[in-house]
Amino acid sequence: MTTPDTTRPPGGERRVLVTGAGRGIGRAIATALAAGGARLVLHARDHAAEASALRVELPGGPHALVHGDLARPEELRRVFEEAWGAFGGFDVLVNNAAIYEEHPPLELDVEAFQAAWARTIAINLDAPALLCQLAARRMAEAGSGRLVNVSSRGAFRGEPTAPAYGASKAGLNALTQSLAKALAPKNVLAFAVAPGWVDTERVAPFVRGERGAAIVQDMPIGRVTTADEVAAVVRFLALEAPASMTGAIIDVNGASYLRS
Repeated sequence: MTTPDTTRPPGGERRVLVTGAGRGIGRAIATALAAGGARLVLHARDHAAEASALRVELPGGPHALVHGDLARPEELRRVFEEAWGAFGGFDVLVNNAAIYEEHPPLELDVEAFQAAWARTIAINLDAPALLCQLAARRMAEAGSGRLVNVSSRGAFRGEPTAPAYGASKAGLNALTQSLAKALAPKNVLAFAVAPGWVDTERVAPFVRGERGAAIVQDMPIGRVTTADEVAAVVRFLALEAPASMTGAIIDVNGASYLRS
């Protein structure tokens, strides 16, 4: 017996907002979702030109593009409303936009540490939380929807030189699971994906730099994860995962960190 997917809108096409879609994991997610038949709203801040070019390259469509700094609540609300209005709503929100900023706690003064902490939490946790809340209210009214948050293995194993990053991703996991419980009665599902090292532009200086050998040595599969591998999991959660998986946090780290 097949369980019907009650989160799929009439006609089967899903409309998806992907934040931080200009490059890296966000670009791979957008590409995978478009290949799966989704219509996309691509969000970008610093990489708007790349996102604009991607919008034209993606199959299907038409796709839309929105710009804005999600760390600024007023801009976030504008981005949300523009994204919602692009196709008369969206069925899936993928919170991918994030920053990673090293701020070793014993090497910085209090002011520098607090500034790095505030910037990281604003982008990595506050923005996804507000976007989830805005989207969940509309999705609950519509009777269905999905939230997919891109987390990190750093939420579990700690980030000694970037504690705000680890804290933000741990908070994102807790947010995801809290939303899964709160929203399930309204047929709105919530998931998280937790990658480890991913071979993207942002982490290239680490993976290909002097730390590269140690990073790969930590990976039982002998290499870092690709953005396409993360995107494949996000695509599954956004388009196919059954309702009974709501609240799941899926590890995509090549067995470099295991939990049970």
